[in-house]
Amino acid sequence: MNIHTIVIDSPIGNLKLTADPTQLLSVQFVEEEECIETDHPILNRAKEQILEFFRGDRRTFDLPLKIEGTVFQKEVWNILKEIPYGETWSYQDVAQAIQRPKAVRAVGQANKANRFPVIIPCHRVIGKNKTLTGYAGKQIDKKETLLLLER
Repeated sequence: MNIHTIVIDSPIGNLKLTADPTQLLSVQFVEEEECIETDHPILNRAKEQILEFFRGDRRTFDLPLKIEGTVFQKEVWNILKEIPYGETWSYQDVAQAIQRPKAVRAVGQANKANRFPVIIPCHRVIGKNKTLTGYAGKQIDKKETLLLLER
């Protein structure tokens, strides 16, 4: 399979974007500093849209994503895309939106498995008591930066 990558600098650290010939495969937080240039159209479009988001010029993304996961995870990720820019929902809110009110912890696990942070806005999901909980493992500072950007 023909896989392409690019690393871009962002306010939440370096992001590695990976794509095949037709779809974006993932966005990952990486330590790598080498910001490789590419002529891959999907990666260039993703880079442009992510940078527009960080400049405050974009609120939603229009990218071909290769979304792979369980039926439950896909339900959660689809709901995350519906959380309006600048708003936050609790894990409980997401569980209720997918009509599985007892699945709060599973919603958290689906968030953790999201391969498209920023694009599928799992950063907009916070604790029921309005606390920032879990993001990219224990990187709550990234969640805080993203939420402050959206204010």
